[in-house]
Amino acid sequence: MAEPALSRVHSVRERLVDNLSAHRNELVALFSRFVNQGKGMLQPHQLLTEYETVISEADRKALKDGIFEDVLKAAQEAIVIPPWVALAIRPRPGVWEYVRVNVNELAVEDLTVPEYLEFKEKLVDDHTESNFTLELDFEPFNASFPRPSLSKSIGNGVQFLNRHLSSKLFHDKESMYPLLNFLRAHNYKGMSMMLNDRIQSLSALQASLRKAEQYLLSIPNDTPYSEFTHRFQELGLEKGWGDTAQRVHENIHLLLDLLEAPDPCTLEKFLSTVPMMFNVVILSPHGYFAQANVLGYPDTGGQVVYILDQVRALENEMLLRIKQQGLDITPRILIVTRLLPDAVGTTCGQHLEKVLGTEYTHILRVPFRTEKGIVRKWISRFEVWPYLETYTEDVANELARELQATPDLIIGNYSDGNLVASLLAHKLGVTQCTIAHALEKTKYPNSDIYWKKFEKQYHFSCQFTADLIAMNHADFIITSTFQEIAGSKDTVGQYESHTGFTLPGLYRVVHGIDVFDTKFNIVSPGADMSIYFPYTEQNNRLTALHPEIEELLYSPVENSLHKFVLKDRSKPIIFSMARLDRVKNITGLVEFYGKNARLRELVNLVVVAGDHGKESKDLEEQAEMKKMYDLIAEHKLDGHIRWISAQMNRVRNGELYRYICDTRGAFVQVHARHLLHQLHY
Repeated sequence: MAEPALSRVHSVRERLVDNLSAHRNELVALFSRFVNQGKGMLQPHQLLTEYETVISEADRKALKDGIFEDVLKAAQEAIVIPPWVALAIRPRPGVWEYVRVNVNELAVEDLTVPEYLEFKEKLVDDHTESNFTLELDFEPFNASFPRPSLSKSIGNGVQFLNRHLSSKLFHDKESMYPLLNFLRAHNYKGMSMMLNDRIQSLSALQASLRKAEQYLLSIPNDTPYSEFTHRFQELGLEKGWGDTAQRVHENIHLLLDLLEAPDPCTLEKFLSTVPMMFNVVILSPHGYFAQANVLGYPDTGGQVVYILDQVRALENEMLLRIKQQGLDITPRILIVTRLLPDAVGTTCGQHLEKVLGTEYTHILRVPFRTEKGIVRKWISRFEVWPYLETYTEDVANELARELQATPDLIIGNYSDGNLVASLLAHKLGVTQCTIAHALEKTKYPNSDIYWKKFEKQYHFSCQFTADLIAMNHADFIITSTFQEIAGSKDTVGQYESHTGFTLPGLYRVVHGIDVFDTKFNIVSPGADMSIYFPYTEQNNRLTALHPEIEELLYSPVENSLHKFVLKDRSKPIIFSMARLDRVKNITGLVEFYGKNARLRELVNLVVVAGDHGKESKDLEEQAEMKKMYDLIAEHKLDGHIRWISAQMNRVRNGELYRYICDTRGAFVQVHARHLLHQLHY
């Protein structure tokens, strides 16, 4: 694929200078228009709209030949403080340049990240000049670590590291010694695995492996490891190589190949056979976390389903690997969440709860605690920060009692879970994985520069700080897509937005995260196909549920479960199901539908969100609920819309999706920013 023209430009500043010289009048008019609007920030669509308004089509063609249009299209924002216009240019994902144009003098200068952020801070009225602004730069901590430079490599950290490490091993055999030392020291609760002290050098290891390989070729493939344990121990080999002669031989052959001719595939295969995962801790402190009656509650949604599906698959994989490794070890997986004494009809007040469909996986609940005692009621995810340090200490004590061992892996979920995971991983000295699910910074535009306006309600200063700590402390980060890390050609990724930003008056982040970091790895979560399968699979359809689904959708009687009535059942259905908060933007969808008479004529709208039967404790949900009622009244949508309370039966929800398909309907999920962009155009 051809490289974008802008990415071949050595300097954005030089290109702007060239264009200002060649097209002085046109660009003066454009930048003057920016400045005449006064102090403020311009978003990409505003920049392009002004460009098309001020510059004629013929002049735009000439400017396009000079790459100026590419520069403008790559601008993610413009900061206007007359007579200056500063641009944040993103030639490609993960790569940024900053320039500033003085409209009066037509001077163009490059800006460093701190200079650009300091300029941006002047947008905030209450910002005062200070020589003591705290700057955070995490780059030096990772400067010596290898990383790719191509955008296509973003999110493939393990693959890149395998290539890098195998290349290093190939050219420097001494680099194999850390692996040797690890295999010699590896143990579980004092039980040695892989190698013992009889092997002191690489040459001794190779000799022992060749003797073991020769012996294994002389016995049947299905010979259990227990029959030659003592012989292997004399060679310096311990448990963990496999459960049968054939599997042990395969793994020994892998290590021999790795010692003689290292390559990425062999390295990855061998490392995957080393027994390492026996105790896993997964953190999700906020929200109502249980196996039933919680979906749709505040701060509880897809993350609960994701984690429950994850642990079932993880336990199966751990059991299979432990068996194949020839070990007799019982694994444990603990989902650590908050205990809620006021559990509101859920099991959230239960200290230890076994996960259905598993043998060794439990939900471990630990309460929030203050000097006044246990906090009994649910607290919004935006309000949990004061409790997390004490919570971490309490969790560490509970884990020690429950596991009688140190976890092998700690997985954090969402900002609060990732902060607790960082503190625990640091305290216990274990591997940490971060899964963001969502980063609030991108969900609430300009929540960094104007953080003080949001602080009382959302406490973004705590949230963004927690995210920065987790991103940089984690050993690896799992994301669902490339877009989550580095966005696309035209949009900034969730993680990428933390590259450089400022919270004026608090701190300035000049290097927060590098999306090229090898800790990023893309693992798409998928879906439970036993529940969410195509509507065309008629033999698997749950038709027995159709009467209650029809009642849910079309009953002419309103109650606490559903509001408003669909008058015309023949219309297809536009359908959406999500928590009732700002970011899920159910109210935006209702407004979009209400303003479009043609759409109302063609289809019905069904939304599943919130709970009509009780008053929400969540302030944002309260506001969205009021907005829903106001929009439905304003656009006279009764007869066109069905508003259903949150549905917690996953099996029926799966069939509900398929039933909507039967009506020739469509599922819609529009992020708040995306819908606003559509409404703009």
